[in-house]
Amino acid sequence: MSPIKTIPLAAATLALSAGLALGGSYGTSGTSGMSGEKPVLVARLGDQTYLVNRDRMTLYTFDKDGDGVSNCYGDCAVKWPPLVVEEGAPLPMGYALVARKDGSLQVAWHGQPLYTWFKDQKPGDMTGDGVKGVWHVARP
Repeated sequence: MSPIKTIPLAAATLALSAGLALGGSYGTSGTSGMSGEKPVLVARLGDQTYLVNRDRMTLYTFDKDGDGVSNCYGDCAVKWPPLVVEEGAPLPMGYALVARKDGSLQVAWHGQPLYTWFKDQKPGDMTGDGVKGVWHVARP
């Protein structure tokens, strides 16, 4: 399998809109939104283009969420950890912060809150895609 390549989201948006191939490597670590690093990146693995967090772990959306509202709490949030950041995290166009019940801020893509999946073990894993027919890999 080819290595996962990631680029900053703003550049990826330009690359995708221009029909350019994604490439290059972009260092990633943590998900706090500190030091001006983007909390979401676009990754390419083979012919798949999808969203990942800074640790290059696949991000997912949940069909039962509302526009700008998370409905994943308790055991759901243990299995599907929300992508949370600190206020002021740099977010490209199309991304927003959703307030969770505990006061934390979750990143959303076009209104859809983003999550990781506890069974994904390494970058490139997408084992959460299609779980119960309501979880899907987030794509730009």
